[in-house]
Amino acid sequence: MADYYERYTRLKFDRPHPRVLRITFASPLKLGAMDAVMHREVSEIWRDLDSDPSVYAVVVTGDGQSFSAGGDLKQERLVCDDYELRMQAMKESRDLVYGMINCSKPVVSAVRGWAVGAGIACALLADISIASKEAKFSDGHMKIGIAAGDHAAIIWPLLCGMAKAKYYLLTADHFTGEEAASMNLVSMAVEDSEVEGRSIEVASRLADSAPGAIRWTKQSLNSWLRQAGPIFDASLALEFTGMAGPEGREGMDAFLEKRKPQFAKANGV
Repeated sequence: MADYYERYTRLKFDRPHPRVLRITFASPLKLGAMDAVMHREVSEIWRDLDSDPSVYAVVVTGDGQSFSAGGDLKQERLVCDDYELRMQAMKESRDLVYGMINCSKPVVSAVRGWAVGAGIACALLADISIASKEAKFSDGHMKIGIAAGDHAAIIWPLLCGMAKAKYYLLTADHFTGEEAASMNLVSMAVEDSEVEGRSIEVASRLADSAPGAIRWTKQSLNSWLRQAGPIFDASLALEFTGMAGPEGREGMDAFLEKRKPQFAKANGV
């Protein structure tokens, strides 16, 4: 395992089952927010998982009481003003989404606490998502003045339908794990104390099943997502275009300064 994963510093690894690798987000930031190093590692881990013959199933979870509150806005504010950082962040966001979709190993997410931004992307792009009823989900892009582009356009309408997708993506309202399950955005919601055990149980069942059949079924089902690739690519480009514009900068400044944003009129665009 060390040969594949020793280079990672923001991800922890253990084996709750001989053929199951559990990945735990180990962020130094509050609520498991992703600093630049962690964002890069989360975008790269799926290639290593795919090529590791000892891994038959994966669990991804948070460290402590939160799954991940998404990107570090202090870092993202730097991204607004720096073209090279912006292109790197956009590539990592793309690699995260397509990496999870194209990874042949089944992925189970175990979600407790907050899942926002890149955190909610990892939670919902998992093949099976198990959330605490008390978990808190939000796609907060609208709050910081940028388009919802990091994963939502490719999967939310397929999971919960266009009406719910539009409501929660356009308003950035948060919702619980129980509500997420009721609108089919996650596979199931369980009591908070049951999330870890249920995720290991499900991943272990997958790891003990016929590996080819599991992987080929995932590959086939994810063709629904791959055919929506152009939609995702466009949304990602629009997100990062907006990040470099006045709304993105004002939205992030307002958040960091703990004030209400003053978005300028969009000039008909």
